[in-house]
Amino acid sequence: MSPLQADEIFACLEKHGVRYVVIGGLAAILHGSPLATFDADICPADDGDNLERLARTLEELGARVRTPDSADGVAFPREAAFLRRIEILNLVTRCGDLDISFQPAGTGGFEDLSRSAVAMSIRGHEIRVASLEDVIRSKEAAGRDKDRRSLPVLHQLLEEIRKRRG
Repeated sequence: MSPLQADEIFACLEKHGVRYVVIGGLAAILHGSPLATFDADICPADDGDNLERLARTLEELGARVRTPDSADGVAFPREAAFLRRIEILNLVTRCGDLDISFQPAGTGGFEDLSRSAVAMSIRGHEIRVASLEDVIRSKEAAGRDKDRRSLPVLHQLLEEIRKRRG
Protein backbone atom coordinates (compact mmCIF):
# COMPACT_ATOMS: atom_id res chain seq x y z
CA MET A 1 0.00 0.00 0.00
CA SER A 2 1.39 3.36 -1.04
CA PRO A 3 0.95 6.32 1.31
CA LEU A 4 -1.71 8.74 0.17
CA GLN A 5 -0.42 11.41 -2.20
CA ALA A 6 -3.75 13.13 -2.81
CA ASP A 7 -2.11 16.06 -4.61
CA GLU A 8 -0.68 13.61 -7.18
CA ILE A 9 -4.10 12.03 -7.66
CA PHE A 10 -5.62 15.50 -8.14
CA ALA A 11 -2.86 16.40 -10.63
CA CYS A 12 -3.62 13.30 -12.69
CA LEU A 13 -7.38 13.94 -12.61
CA GLU A 14 -6.73 17.54 -13.67
CA LYS A 15 -4.34 16.47 -16.45
CA HIS A 16 -7.08 14.31 -17.97
CA GLY A 17 -9.85 16.89 -17.41
CA VAL A 18 -11.96 14.71 -15.10
CA ARG A 19 -14.92 16.49 -13.51
CA TYR A 20 -15.35 15.33 -9.90
CA VAL A 21 -16.01 16.46 -6.34
CA VAL A 22 -13.84 15.42 -3.39
CA ILE A 23 -16.04 13.73 -0.77
CA GLY A 24 -15.73 11.77 2.46
CA GLY A 25 -13.03 12.06 5.08
CA LEU A 26 -10.63 13.97 2.86
CA ALA A 27 -13.31 16.58 2.12
CA ALA A 28 -13.89 16.90 5.87
CA ILE A 29 -10.14 17.38 6.46
CA LEU A 30 -9.99 20.06 3.77
CA HIS A 31 -12.73 21.90 5.66
CA GLY A 32 -10.67 21.67 8.87
CA SER A 33 -11.57 18.34 10.47
CA PRO A 34 -8.85 16.93 12.73
CA LEU A 35 -9.88 13.33 11.96
CA ALA A 36 -7.43 11.20 9.98
CA THR A 37 -8.11 9.53 6.65
CA PHE A 38 -5.90 7.27 4.58
CA ASP A 39 -7.61 7.49 1.20
CA ALA A 40 -9.06 9.99 -1.25
CA ASP A 41 -12.77 9.74 -2.06
CA ILE A 42 -14.26 11.30 -5.17
CA CYS A 43 -17.64 11.51 -6.85
CA PRO A 44 -17.11 11.92 -10.61
CA ALA A 45 -19.60 13.07 -13.21
CA ASP A 46 -21.01 9.99 -14.93
CA ASP A 47 -21.38 11.25 -18.52
CA GLY A 48 -19.62 9.26 -21.24
CA ASP A 49 -16.83 11.75 -21.99
CA ASN A 50 -15.97 12.11 -18.31
CA LEU A 51 -15.93 8.33 -17.85
CA GLU A 52 -13.45 8.08 -20.76
CA ARG A 53 -11.22 10.69 -19.08
CA LEU A 54 -11.56 8.91 -15.72
CA ALA A 55 -10.60 5.59 -17.33
CA ARG A 56 -7.42 7.19 -18.77
CA THR A 57 -6.62 8.62 -15.33
CA LEU A 58 -7.04 5.23 -13.66
CA GLU A 59 -4.76 3.69 -16.29
CA GLU A 60 -2.07 6.29 -15.60
CA LEU A 61 -2.41 5.79 -11.84
CA GLY A 62 -2.07 2.02 -12.26
CA ALA A 63 -5.38 1.57 -10.42
CA ARG A 64 -6.35 -1.90 -9.23
CA VAL A 65 -9.34 -3.02 -7.15
CA ARG A 66 -8.46 -3.07 -3.45
CA THR A 67 -9.11 -6.42 -1.78
CA PRO A 68 -8.20 -7.78 1.66
CA ASP A 69 -6.41 -10.72 0.00
CA SER A 70 -3.99 -8.75 -2.22
CA ALA A 71 -1.92 -5.75 -1.16
CA ASP A 72 -1.32 -4.96 -4.85
CA GLY A 73 -5.02 -5.15 -5.72
CA VAL A 74 -6.74 -6.99 -8.54
CA ALA A 75 -6.74 -5.95 -12.20
CA PHE A 76 -9.99 -4.69 -13.69
CA PRO A 77 -10.99 -3.24 -17.07
CA ARG A 78 -10.05 0.45 -16.89
CA GLU A 79 -12.68 1.39 -19.45
CA ALA A 80 -15.64 3.75 -19.53
CA ALA A 81 -17.99 0.83 -20.30
CA PHE A 82 -16.94 -0.87 -17.05
CA LEU A 83 -17.16 2.34 -15.01
CA ARG A 84 -20.68 2.96 -16.35
CA ARG A 85 -21.87 -0.27 -14.67
CA ILE A 86 -20.58 0.34 -11.15
CA GLU A 87 -21.64 2.46 -8.20
CA ILE A 88 -18.59 2.23 -5.93
CA LEU A 89 -15.01 1.30 -6.68
CA ASN A 90 -12.31 0.97 -4.00
CA LEU A 91 -8.88 1.18 -5.59
CA VAL A 92 -5.20 1.02 -4.80
CA THR A 93 -3.01 3.26 -6.99
CA ARG A 94 0.64 4.26 -7.19
CA CYS A 95 -0.43 7.40 -5.26
CA GLY A 96 -2.39 5.64 -2.50
CA ASP A 97 -5.95 4.46 -2.08
CA LEU A 98 -8.69 6.06 -4.14
CA ASP A 99 -12.39 5.39 -3.62
CA ILE A 100 -14.86 6.33 -6.34
CA SER A 101 -18.57 6.68 -5.58
CA PHE A 102 -20.93 7.75 -8.32
CA GLN A 103 -23.81 8.30 -5.89
CA PRO A 104 -22.63 8.70 -2.29
CA ALA A 105 -25.21 7.83 0.35
CA GLY A 106 -27.82 10.54 0.86
CA THR A 107 -26.89 12.44 -2.30
CA GLY A 108 -27.92 12.63 -5.92
CA GLY A 109 -24.32 12.22 -7.10
CA PHE A 110 -22.06 14.68 -8.90
CA GLU A 111 -24.70 17.20 -10.03
CA ASP A 112 -26.19 17.38 -6.54
CA LEU A 113 -22.82 17.73 -4.79
CA SER A 114 -21.33 20.16 -7.29
CA ARG A 115 -24.08 22.74 -6.61
CA SER A 116 -22.65 23.58 -3.18
CA ALA A 117 -19.08 22.35 -3.65
CA VAL A 118 -16.29 24.71 -2.66
CA ALA A 119 -13.31 25.49 -4.90
CA MET A 120 -9.95 24.97 -3.20
CA SER A 121 -6.37 25.07 -4.40
CA ILE A 122 -4.14 22.20 -3.29
CA ARG A 123 -0.49 22.58 -4.30
CA GLY A 124 -1.49 24.51 -7.39
CA HIS A 125 -4.34 22.20 -8.36
CA GLU A 126 -7.85 23.63 -8.39
CA ILE A 127 -10.27 21.08 -6.95
CA ARG A 128 -13.95 21.06 -6.02
CA VAL A 129 -14.70 19.84 -2.50
CA ALA A 130 -18.13 18.80 -1.25
CA SER A 131 -19.54 21.26 1.26
CA LEU A 132 -19.20 20.22 4.89
CA GLU A 133 -23.01 20.10 5.07
CA ASP A 134 -23.02 17.57 2.20
CA VAL A 135 -20.25 15.50 3.81
CA ILE A 136 -22.33 15.35 6.99
CA ARG A 137 -25.52 14.53 5.04
CA SER A 138 -23.77 11.64 3.30
CA LYS A 139 -22.17 10.27 6.46
CA GLU A 140 -25.54 10.40 8.26
CA ALA A 141 -27.21 8.53 5.40
CA ALA A 142 -24.44 5.91 5.16
CA GLY A 143 -24.91 5.06 8.83
CA ARG A 144 -21.64 3.12 9.12
CA ASP A 145 -20.02 2.97 12.56
CA LYS A 146 -16.99 4.95 11.42
CA ASP A 147 -19.27 7.64 9.98
CA ARG A 148 -21.39 7.84 13.15
CA ARG A 149 -18.22 8.24 15.25
CA SER A 150 -17.06 11.19 13.10
CA LEU A 151 -20.37 13.05 13.11
CA PRO A 152 -20.04 14.84 16.49
CA VAL A 153 -16.69 16.30 15.42
CA LEU A 154 -18.05 17.33 12.02
CA HIS A 155 -21.16 18.94 13.51
CA GLN A 156 -18.96 20.88 15.96
CA LEU A 157 -16.69 22.00 13.09
CA LEU A 158 -19.71 23.13 11.07
CA GLU A 159 -21.00 25.13 14.05
CA GLU A 160 -17.58 26.81 14.45
CA ILE A 161 -17.45 27.66 10.74
CA ARG A 162 -20.93 29.16 10.87
CA LYS A 163 -20.01 31.28 13.92
CA ARG A 164 -16.94 32.63 12.12
CA ARG A 165 -19.05 33.59 9.11
CA GLY A 166 -21.20 35.64 11.43
